Amino acid sequence: MNSIDLILFDCDGVLVDSEVIAAEVEAELLTEAGFPISTEEMAERFAGMTWHNTLLQIEKEADIPLSASLLNRHDDVLDKRLARDVKIIDGVRPMLAGLTLPHGICSNSTSERLAMMLGKLGIKDFFGKHIYSARDLGEDRVKPKPDIYLHGAKQFGIDPSRVLVIEDSVHGVHAARSAGMRVVGFTGASHTYPSHADHLTDAGAETVISRMSALAGTIEALAAWSETMSA
Repeated sequence: MNSIDLILFDCDGVLVDSEVIAAEVEAELLTEAGFPISTEEMAERFAGMTWHNTLLQIEKEADIPLSASLLNRHDDVLDKRLARDVKIIDGVRPMLAGLTLPHGICSNSTSERLAMMLGKLGIKDFFGKHIYSARDLGEDRVKPKPDIYLHGAKQFGIDPSRVLVIEDSVHGVHAARSAGMRVVGFTGASHTYPSHADHLTDAGAETVISRMSALAGTIEALAAWSETMSA
C-alpha cells in the first residue's frame, strides 16, 4: 500500500452543496417531460453523472425519447439556481486552510460552472491552476470513466497509486478506483440519503466521513496504515 502524496477533490457535493440543487432542477425537468421522478431518487441514482449521460440512461430504461432542448434548458436553469443558491459545505474552508498536501479538483462540471461556484464561495484560490473539468477532455471521458482523475494526477506528476480522492457519488468512486486511486467517501452534503455511506463503501471507498473536519485525521490514519502495510 502506497503513501498519500496528493489529494484530489470532487467538487459538487464535496466542496459545494450543489448536488441537491441539480437534483431538484433535473427532477422538475424530467417530470415535466413525462418521466416522473423525485429529487431524492435523482440524487441517489444520478449524482455525479452529467445531465447528458443521465438522459441517455433514462431513455434506455423508459424507452421514451427526451427532447434535445432539455440539454440547453437544463444548463440555463441550473446555472441561474446555482448562482443564486449554492452554498459551501460546512467545514470546507478551514479544512482547505489546514491542508498541507498538494491538492486539486477533478469534476464533471464545466470549467465555467466551477469558476462561478468556487469564486462565489471564496475558495477558488485554494486550488490555483489545479481545477480540472472532465468536460474539457471530452463528453465521452467524464466520470464514471477514470480519465479526469488520471489527468489530475498527471498534472502533479504523481503516480495514481499515491493519490487519495474525496468523492460523494458512486459514479465518482468508480472513476477514482478505476484510475488506481484510494478513495474516501463523503456524505455531508444536503443530498445524502440513508444508505449513502454503504453505497460508497460497496463501490470501493476505504472509509466514509460525514464532516469535513474529520478529513485531516482520516488522511493521517490512512497514511499511517500505508506505512505499516509496507514496513
